[in-house]
Amino acid sequence: MSTTIKLAIGSLILGFVVLALKGLAYWITGSVALLSDALESTVNVVTALAALIAVRVAALPADTNHPYGHHKAEFFSAVLEGVMIVIAALLILREAYEGILAPRAIDAPLAGLLINGLATGLNGVWCWVLLTWGRRERSPALVADGKHLLADVVTSAGVAAGILLAWATGFWLLDPIMAAIVAVNILWSGSKVIKDSLNGLLDEAVPEETLQVIRDVIASHATGAVQAHDLRTRHAGRVTFIDFHLVMPGETTVTNSHEICDRVEAALRAAVPDANITIHVEPEHKAKTTAITVPDEPDQ
Repeated sequence: MSTTIKLAIGSLILGFVVLALKGLAYWITGSVALLSDALESTVNVVTALAALIAVRVAALPADTNHPYGHHKAEFFSAVLEGVMIVIAALLILREAYEGILAPRAIDAPLAGLLINGLATGLNGVWCWVLLTWGRRERSPALVADGKHLLADVVTSAGVAAGILLAWATGFWLLDPIMAAIVAVNILWSGSKVIKDSLNGLLDEAVPEETLQVIRDVIASHATGAVQAHDLRTRHAGRVTFIDFHLVMPGETTVTNSHEICDRVEAALRAAVPDANITIHVEPEHKAKTTAITVPDEPDQ
């Protein structure tokens, strides 16, 4: 079982634990803000399940119907997470509105905050784990799950501050007001997750710094070729797809062309993990003015 799948299973288990703790905190206090926090944790469970399904599908090997693999499944999961975050925010806004219309005192605020604080601490630790390993494993689903948990941690901290202030001042209207503020923050977080995931589904190119690495590798390892042009990149999950045209001198044999391509591919895979590379060899008259130039001498 891969690390990515293990982490996705861990997220699901933790989601149930945190949901139970936050539900208990709301049941003890009756706080609208803590109810809002518990609602978001319900979403955590749903999205953790979606992430688990997505990383399992993404790990499937390429087949006849999916010759490029199943890597984009993780982007679908991330989009779903973003949508669920937005729905949770709208539900919280509804509860906040009703609380503002009829504010009431909170029961046992300290006990509720201690229980909610334990849940927040668990989320904080797991958020760090997901973001660290998600970026290392280049998993959009785990990164989206981690960002969602980060929003949950911020939410819980804001809720705790609002409840403490309301308890200290007796101004109980702060409870639903804090819930509304938290909902707006969650809306922003959810919209960003959706935007990032849709970019992946739309075959967004790799970041400029990665693109420059690819250009440099091609220029320094394609000795024997004339130039490279029409470089295109995209990423799907942890896989980076790279394709370009490599122009060869007219006298270059098929065998030599193949050796040059093999050398470039090996260098690219060393520089860009999980790269899927396609090189189209072209004759010299296909050269273009805008291209990656290749030095005459091998890179030292």
